[in-house]
Amino acid sequence: MNGVGDDPSRVSARVLPFEARSAPEGTRNILLTLSYDGTGYSGWQVQPDRLSVQACVERAVVAITGEPRRVYCAGRTDTGVHALGQAANFYTVSRIPGKNLRRALQTSLPDDIVVTEARDVSLALHATFSAVRKRYRYVIQDRGVCPPFLRRYCASSRFALDAARMHEAAQELLGRHDFRCFEKEYPNKETSVRTIFDAVVRRSAGWELWRSSHGWAAAEGEGDNAGQFVVFEVEADGFLYNMVRAIVGTLTEVGRGKRPIGALRDVIQSLDRNAAGMTAVPQGLYLVRVDYPTELLTPSLD
Repeated sequence: MNGVGDDPSRVSARVLPFEARSAPEGTRNILLTLSYDGTGYSGWQVQPDRLSVQACVERAVVAITGEPRRVYCAGRTDTGVHALGQAANFYTVSRIPGKNLRRALQTSLPDDIVVTEARDVSLALHATFSAVRKRYRYVIQDRGVCPPFLRRYCASSRFALDAARMHEAAQELLGRHDFRCFEKEYPNKETSVRTIFDAVVRRSAGWELWRSSHGWAAAEGEGDNAGQFVVFEVEADGFLYNMVRAIVGTLTEVGRGKRPIGALRDVIQSLDRNAAGMTAVPQGLYLVRVDYPTELLTPSLD
């Protein structure tokens, strides 16, 4: 979990979340960093009669602290979407130190949900509303034979993709724009304007331990053009519903040569979801990291 600078006047002016305002003396705010395999879950959010990541984490909190608490997350991942660095917070009067709390919570969680860190933070931090940046990664296998171990962890393309062409096209995303063209069922938010700080497309080789004598990928490409995976990473101050997957669907059409390199500029200007590509499948998507103002990452303010 990274901290980023912020205007101190903005930090001091933040209104405490409702649960913090009504909390008894001695209440702590615990920020969790979670990594999970989203395959077996109906996304983050609690849903009737369906298994969710949130439900599992909240059950673990009750089991360890004895307190039924709502756990808030930075990004409500969909069914099948994974997380390397999901952020989630909950309030507690438990005195268990953060390091011990991490280990204790893990004993009550399934193996495909891992707490990588538990730390005390400011009562003003809300995992959803305090986040200032999020980074997502999308992985596509487009060369050779996809190892069966990966079918739940990447998208598979029947067509070879030009990663360099996709990277050039992705630079049209940078800056502050109205991204409603990539939003499912606009409007879902108060505003569809977001700022994208970084957008990168690159190739990556497979994990060394997957290698075998028969080989999975065709021996083609070298240097920056080597590897059977195309990896797209994007970082922004926020994302709309299905935004990353819609961007990926559009970029793959550029990578196949079906759209020109400048296509994303026209798509963004259109403000029309029908102008963008299809929504890419969920299993290739990972929430990588969430950033908060540095001032909120310490409990000393409260």
